[in-house]
Amino acid sequence: MAETARPGQAPLDDLMMAMDVVDTLRHDDALVQRELGRDLSDAALITRLREIYASQGITVPDHILEQGVAGLKQDRFVYAPPAAGVSRLLALAYIRRGRIARVGGIAVAIVVAAVVGWQTLVVAPRERAAAALAQELSTLLPGDVGRLTAAIAAVSNDPQALTQSATLAADANRAIAARDIAAARKAVADLAALEAELNSRFEVRIVSRPGTPTGVTRIPDVNRSTRNFYLVVEAIGPDGSPIERTITSEEDRKAKTVTMWAQRVPEAVFNRVRDDKANDGIVQNARLGTKQRGRLAIDWAMKVEDGAITSW
Repeated sequence: MAETARPGQAPLDDLMMAMDVVDTLRHDDALVQRELGRDLSDAALITRLREIYASQGITVPDHILEQGVAGLKQDRFVYAPPAAGVSRLLALAYIRRGRIARVGGIAVAIVVAAVVGWQTLVVAPRERAAAALAQELSTLLPGDVGRLTAAIAAVSNDPQALTQSATLAADANRAIAARDIAAARKAVADLAALEAELNSRFEVRIVSRPGTPTGVTRIPDVNRSTRNFYLVVEAIGPDGSPIERTITSEEDRKAKTVTMWAQRVPEAVFNRVRDDKANDGIVQNARLGTKQRGRLAIDWAMKVEDGAITSW
């Protein structure tokens, strides 16, 4: 059945043919540009079109050719993209909404991860450290100062110990007020060491066993014409075990934590101990001194001199 057009509309075949005419003209751009610049260009274009279709064995009515030429001038049958603007931008965004959503989601995830990572790895630890430091300065260290000074006062009435305790407590409180955490910690640590020293008790005993010398001598570098005498000793606690002591050597001025050191003594004491050991290979009177709880100083049973060494 032949297809009919609606009233007021060109038949479909005519429309298709007119579109083909426009397409032909657009492909022959040189002809179009030349003829449009002349008078009677429509007639020339129609003549050229008639020749082109005749060469292909196609007969096209003149009214179709005229519609094609008119359509070319009016840009009919040609897609023209919408002009740039907000409407076009919104339309493109809607068309590409899936891709935009994916890219946006990834970007948001990256930003969120960065924020969470910064908060977790940098900000939170920094805030915790600041809070811990504030608590240490406001509560912990002042509490330690009060506790240690009270413990020292309870265990000792030694004027030297109490004076040292008061000095260290003042140093600690001054550092706390200045928020000098390092100085405050050191002062509190010194207070703790003082309290531990006051609570310690031991005997300083002369070493008398095979493989370890009982006494040693030294010729000091500062005076080669003299000789220093030392007894090798150790601190023995109430349970019979050696106790570590921090001893500063007079030879190199370095402090070391040791269980055995050599205490400087007068030559007469050195000789007396040597003779004691010579009798039977054992030092019978081996107690050189006693450290009592609550005191800093050692009560020496024999005469000693200032100075000690930690190696021989």
